[in-house]
Amino acid sequence: MEQRLLSITILLGVLYFCHAQQEGSDCIKANAQSCGECIQVAEKCGWCTDPNFLKQGDSKSARCDELEALIKKGCSKTMIENPRGSTKVLQDKPVTNRKKDPAGQPITDRKNDTVIIQIQPQKLELNLRSGEPQTFKLKFKRAEDYPIDLYYLMDLSFSMKDDLENVKNLGTALMHEMQGITSDFRIGFGSFVEKTVMPYISTTPARLINPCTSNENCTSPFSYKNVLKLTDDGSKFNSLVSQQQISGNLDSPEGGFDAIMQVAVCGKDIGWRNVTRLLVFSTDAGFHFAGDGKLGGIVLPNDGKCHLENNMYTMSHYYDYPSIAHLVQKLSDNNIQTIFAVTQEFQPVYQELKNLIPKSAVGTLSSNSSNVIKLIIDSYNSLSSEVILENTKLPEGVSISYKANCKNGVVGTGENDRKCFNISIGDEVSFDIAIESKKCPSDRKSQTIKIKPLGFAEEVEITLNFICECECSLTGEPVSKECHNGNGTFECGACRCNEGRIGRKCECSTDEVRTDDLDANCRKDNGTDICSNYGDCVCGTCECKKKDNPEERYSGKFCECDNFNCDRSNNKLCGGHGRCECRVCICDPLYTGSACDCSLDNSTCMAANQQICNGRGTCECGVCKCTNPKFQGSTCEICPTCPGVCPEHKDCVQCRAFQTGEKKDSCEAECGYLHVITVPERENLPQPGGQTYSFTHCKERDANDCWFYYTYGVRNDSQKEVYVVKKLECPAGPDIIPIVAGVVAGIVLIGLALLLIWKLLMIIHDRREFAKFEKEKMNAKWDTGENPIYKSAVTTVVNPKYEGK
Repeated sequence: MEQRLLSITILLGVLYFCHAQQEGSDCIKANAQSCGECIQVAEKCGWCTDPNFLKQGDSKSARCDELEALIKKGCSKTMIENPRGSTKVLQDKPVTNRKKDPAGQPITDRKNDTVIIQIQPQKLELNLRSGEPQTFKLKFKRAEDYPIDLYYLMDLSFSMKDDLENVKNLGTALMHEMQGITSDFRIGFGSFVEKTVMPYISTTPARLINPCTSNENCTSPFSYKNVLKLTDDGSKFNSLVSQQQISGNLDSPEGGFDAIMQVAVCGKDIGWRNVTRLLVFSTDAGFHFAGDGKLGGIVLPNDGKCHLENNMYTMSHYYDYPSIAHLVQKLSDNNIQTIFAVTQEFQPVYQELKNLIPKSAVGTLSSNSSNVIKLIIDSYNSLSSEVILENTKLPEGVSISYKANCKNGVVGTGENDRKCFNISIGDEVSFDIAIESKKCPSDRKSQTIKIKPLGFAEEVEITLNFICECECSLTGEPVSKECHNGNGTFECGACRCNEGRIGRKCECSTDEVRTDDLDANCRKDNGTDICSNYGDCVCGTCECKKKDNPEERYSGKFCECDNFNCDRSNNKLCGGHGRCECRVCICDPLYTGSACDCSLDNSTCMAANQQICNGRGTCECGVCKCTNPKFQGSTCEICPTCPGVCPEHKDCVQCRAFQTGEKKDSCEAECGYLHVITVPERENLPQPGGQTYSFTHCKERDANDCWFYYTYGVRNDSQKEVYVVKKLECPAGPDIIPIVAGVVAGIVLIGLALLLIWKLLMIIHDRREFAKFEKEKMNAKWDTGENPIYKSAVTTVVNPKYEGK
């Protein structure tokens, strides 16, 4: 199990190492031939401009690498070209703080106050380096008393007859209600029915005049009519709407999409301002969309242009209905927020449509439109309480990301990264925006994009400048002598060759790259291998191949050297204590050996007693080699078969200190290695911290059962030193008299105790017997005053017939 875990650990380590090396090789693998090409590879890539940076066998692209790698290769920081992107704010006007007085009236005349700013900043300039995102913060604050344009677009098919009556007074009533929201409100009105071709309407002459039944007076059918452009005169709205008449058509879906398209694109005819634009779409039916026009023989797609003449849509018979996507685009381009006021029956249909159109809302219209004012106000509050950012089309290779910082610390990410909800008047939210370029555009020209909140006219204009060349290229020397007779431009420390020329110095033509004469210069010792099979012969000079790992490289005139094929130790190149140069380890100080795996430092062999290998071995390459095979451990401190220090030296200590023990006859011969020092008491033995070497406290017993105490230690000069307590601790003999007296006293006491116990048991037995006798006596049946064996001599006979007379 342990081996399996070890194998998995090693495999994961190898995979991680390979992944890390693969990530770091992007700059090298790009094979950049100029500084401009290099900085477009990735943000981490830099270009060394030092003319003397390249070594023999290095290609020009070796100048492009990660910054740390270039510095390790010997390029000075000041000689590395690594331009960075930047963000510059060009227009940063603060957002508008508009207030009302306590009565709800504006303090100033809002019509003269035309500059309303809800988004900040307004203009930026970004310098983009490939792979390096530029970030900035965009702030949005919903202004109070913001102007509103509302256009009421109504279905005037016959089913909406009762609704028209309630809309006739909508102008003044809605004006009054909107005073609580804004003091600058304008309202307009338009109507629609259907395309004026079969099968949508009846084309008989009578039905073209009056499409309704004979007893109903209806106006001629039409596609879309702009009845009233936006105005602040509510009474005018009432007057013109009161003059409208119901019309009719044949099918149930209506041509409302034609009308919405014209309202969106005919800004001048409608009178839209750069303020909040609301379009109220009121109907009790479904809708036709792109493709339905084929039923009437109309096949041309809607062109999305304005076709109003005398406020009437004149091309309904020529262009098909617009598609939903086309409507979404035009509504978004013109910052129009749509409110669908529809009956309960068609709620599900328009709810699905609302999900496809950003910044739109759906309200349930009563059967006669009596609740239209409340519906409009509720829908407006819902739409204005959300902020959704959108951007124009991005240039190729450019990406953008958002992070919303909404109310109450809510952070929007994922699908809601550009949205904030429940925004009240005066609330301020912000968005962190990052723009990143993956490559330079083909024309390398600046591009402009715009970011805006949906439904608002304000926008942020961002100019994108792309860093496609290094600054050092501006000072390049065309037709330079450094580039083989002027065959290139010397810039950023290297030659940028003219077309048709190659080589580090542009010394070769592309037509003569591979010739036998030039290849001969790339063969070592007239061998057969070109550049040792580790490079390409370019213009008679070896350009060594690159490895995926940027730390590994081939070098040398014939690419015969590398820095990764040296001896290894512990799976590390040169043991991790040197560098590999041309397949030979150059060891760091205090290391030697072919793999730099032999340390000259003996500190790793120093034992706790400050002795090399505890005096039991030698230090070789930083590792103890124990001379006595029974010892082992990093400093020869372990002896599994040894009895221990104290028992090992017991006999020698006993004979040297007390002239006793098994070795007393051969003491000098066998125990002369000990230096014995006697001390009077145990307190005089060496204590921890008092010596410069370690020692062991011992307690042993001699043949007479006497204890003796000593310490054993090895001095720094390998002298074995023993401190012995001079006085033995022997057990004292027994005292006979107290023992005998104690035994006799014990016997006497035990005898008395036994007698007392016997006496107690007899008393208990007698008492039990007496009690038993008394009980039996109480239970006797005879009379105690008469002899029980006495019989009387008198016999009495009674005559049975005697009646006592």
